[in-house]
Amino acid sequence: MSVRKLKPITPGQRFRIVNEFDAVTASKPEKSLLAPAKKSGGRNDRGKMTMRYTGGGHKQRYRIIDFKRDKSGVPATVKTIEYDPNRTAFIALLNYVDGEKRYIVAPNGLKVGQIVVSGENAVPEIGNALLLSEIPLGTIISCIELRPGQGAILARSAGSFAQLMARDGKYATLKMPSGETRLILVTCLATIGAVSNSDHQLTVSGKAGRNRWLGRRPRTRPVAMNPVDHPMGGGEGRASGGHPRSRKGIPAKGYRTRSKTKATNKYIIERRK
Repeated sequence: MSVRKLKPITPGQRFRIVNEFDAVTASKPEKSLLAPAKKSGGRNDRGKMTMRYTGGGHKQRYRIIDFKRDKSGVPATVKTIEYDPNRTAFIALLNYVDGEKRYIVAPNGLKVGQIVVSGENAVPEIGNALLLSEIPLGTIISCIELRPGQGAILARSAGSFAQLMARDGKYATLKMPSGETRLILVTCLATIGAVSNSDHQLTVSGKAGRNRWLGRRPRTRPVAMNPVDHPMGGGEGRASGGHPRSRKGIPAKGYRTRSKTKATNKYIIERRK
């Protein structure tokens, strides 16, 4: 994986940095694993805008991803590595020996033709999904379940990973992508390896129109608003806006919003920085 800086032959390309997509091996998705993706434009069932700065964008089709990896013990061959418009990571098309096809979130280093398997007796190699009880300590993992059988919830975006630090009884200690250290049941599944497309964070869109293609509309700065619209609005001339905070008045930088009485606090050993 690598990125490329374009020559500024147009104003929109002057600062643009693009992904080379050298890991992608197919240009068309598997038709049987596509579903329609409807856009709401930020409107609710009555047509009222409830989510600002949303709307437009290129038409997309959803790729049905196997987050549960519940086809235990059945080997599958990696057919293709593909781009997915619905997520930052690449996806991999698996052809199982019984003829079924499924998409998974592709880990970094997964190659076409590689054999992957999930379940109890799988080997801890890139792309395989194992229970946390069977993964060696110190292993880099991704696509982790939070509850057994729930499907992958944690560390699914491009380049993200967690590390298995320790095991004690029915809990495993994981170092999360955020820096948080927490306990998760050892009966949860996780995929070996970090998520693919780690260079995604290095890309630069180059122009506002590219954000519109992604369905993001222009965002108004709070300082430019009136006091009735935002706590940071108003003032004579170019006022600073005061302390950074949200539209509802919640401070933005460093203020802890997590409930002190939340039931899952007991599983967090060390909070994120």
